Amino acid sequence: DALPIYNALRKADKNKDNKMNYKELKSFMKAVNIQADDRYAKKIFEKCDKSNTQALEDEEIEEFYRILTQRKEIDVLFSEYEKMKGLMPSDTFMEFLTYEQRKMVSAEQVSALIDKYEPSEAAKKQNAMTKDGFLMYLLSEDGGIFNVEHKKVYQDMTLPLSQYYISSSHNTYLMEDQLKGPSSTEAYIRALSRGCRCLELDCWNGPNSEPVIYHGYTLTSKILFVDVMKAIKNYAFKASPYPVIISLENHCSIDQQMVMAKHMKTILGDMLLMAPPDNNLTDLPSPEQLKGKILVKGKKLKRVDDGLAHNGPSNAEAADVSDEDEAAEMEDESVKNHVSSKSESSKLKLAKELSDLVVYCKSVHFRSFEYAKEHQTFSEMSSLTEGKASKLANESGTQFIVHNTKQIGRA
Repeated sequence: DALPIYNALRKADKNKDNKMNYKELKSFMKAVNIQADDRYAKKIFEKCDKSNTQALEDEEIEEFYRILTQRKEIDVLFSEYEKMKGLMPSDTFMEFLTYEQRKMVSAEQVSALIDKYEPSEAAKKQNAMTKDGFLMYLLSEDGGIFNVEHKKVYQDMTLPLSQYYISSSHNTYLMEDQLKGPSSTEAYIRALSRGCRCLELDCWNGPNSEPVIYHGYTLTSKILFVDVMKAIKNYAFKASPYPVIISLENHCSIDQQMVMAKHMKTILGDMLLMAPPDNNLTDLPSPEQLKGKILVKGKKLKRVDDGLAHNGPSNAEAADVSDEDEAAEMEDESVKNHVSSKSESSKLKLAKELSDLVVYCKSVHFRSFEYAKEHQTFSEMSSLTEGKASKLANESGTQFIVHNTKQIGRA
């Protein structure tokens, strides 16, 4: 709760001499939600120190506060809603909240705000606000533009996963530039701490049979896949309980793919989604159903009997899968040049152990909306460059929306 101005002044006056040095005034400013550049505040302090004693008292303190908080736009706003001289009654304060801040409030809530932020007891008795109280309200969390009700989940989270925008990151492992900057597990921790729900892992063969993550064909540094799994386990659900998608860009040998699968199962444990949560074969599960779960996006082997319609374990030990989509759809020129030098029929050998971890986010190449509608299932998803996604949105916006209500798309 905000403190009345005079109470805050008394509290900041540490030695109770009714004078305020600059350090004490900084403490007072913090107590009443006033943020100011230190040099600017110091300049005002020196201007108000008429007695040159390095301390302000009485009228000097009032002048310091008045100059520091003077905002012409707030003066204009207050004057529009004040009815009595120097006072904004509760009914006009309610009008301000309704028309200026678009808040739906009751008379009781308005009175509670006045009681909370108004420093003048005389004004409180009239159920009104002075300009000081109005300013303190505007500087508070209650007066912020952000709707505090939205700090908690207020949307319906029981719809299929494809019905939601998902906070995603590109080249998550990089701390700085795309070509020679450092890779770090700290980058994954930062992304997850900010609520990111889709992480990218560029996986390559590493020494001692341990896969590494880095930006392929560049000079970026490398980090161990196993260390990234540990970071994901520890931070996946700190900021949000809703599912995390691990997007694998896989360039590893069969042996190191098996190591990747082992690390994910061993480290992530029950967090790792290994089977559908229900028997729904027409839609993706909801974020609510997938709370606390980590999904793997990547290539998947087909079953001989079921083909694309089946999203369970494959019955092949290993097989070739197309390697045309993930790297080819990245916008980085360094990667694109290497990919373009490959054959169009370039294949990647995929291990069954890694394939079986892909339940809902099977990575497939995007051909067209028509092809996706006829040949792809809800459990498949495609990655698009930002340029391609923008072009599709401009040229076929309605089809793009319909496509993304059934399948997850990543851009």
